[in-house]
Amino acid sequence: MDLSTAKWRKATRSSDQGDNCVEVAGIPHSVALRDSKDPHGPKILVNREDFRRFTETLKNL
Repeated sequence: MDLSTAKWRKATRSSDQGDNCVEVAGIPHSVALRDSKDPHGPKILVNREDFRRFTETLKNL
């Protein structure tokens, strides 16, 4: 999948200190994730519903 036009944003809980940050981009039917320190590196694509369940689970920990 071509993600060259994806609009990436830093995860809400990531800091501006340059440490471990995750970026996300909404794309049709999926959410893409990448390491902000390696924007040209590997990406993970997750179904939107699965991503929603994952984030809800994390919020409830």
